[in-house]
Amino acid sequence: MFAPAAVYSANAFAGTYRQIGVETGVPNASPHQLVTMLFDGFNDAVAQARVAMQQGKIEPKGKAIVRAVRIVEEGLLANLDVDAGGKIADDLMALYSYVTRRLTHANMHNDTAALDECVRLMEPLRSAWVAIGPGAAAATKAQ
Repeated sequence: MFAPAAVYSANAFAGTYRQIGVETGVPNASPHQLVTMLFDGFNDAVAQARVAMQQGKIEPKGKAIVRAVRIVEEGLLANLDVDAGGKIADDLMALYSYVTRRLTHANMHNDTAALDECVRLMEPLRSAWVAIGPGAAAATKAQ
């Protein structure tokens, strides 16, 4: 009889705890860890959008996709140093712009395949970024 409330409560608090974890982790995070958090937040937002889309929940779907777009545009794209980054930065800019367009398409057309495509495109970057983590940490300590 009380199971639905308990499940709802646990789910509601899980989101809150996750947010608190992110907020408390940011001040102590290295620049490398912050970018990793952006990639993880992107994946989380897309996963939330997929679930909301499958459940026909328009508002949560839209909020999750907007969050994913903001992570890409304001977190990843806005911080690219195109002058210093050369071709790699140009390629990342094109990729991030494309992912943003596909997320918008997914939102407008309830297209889970577009969400999957965005995750597939971003995952190699996330994996590579995580793989260079130990070297980034050592370089930060050396400075």
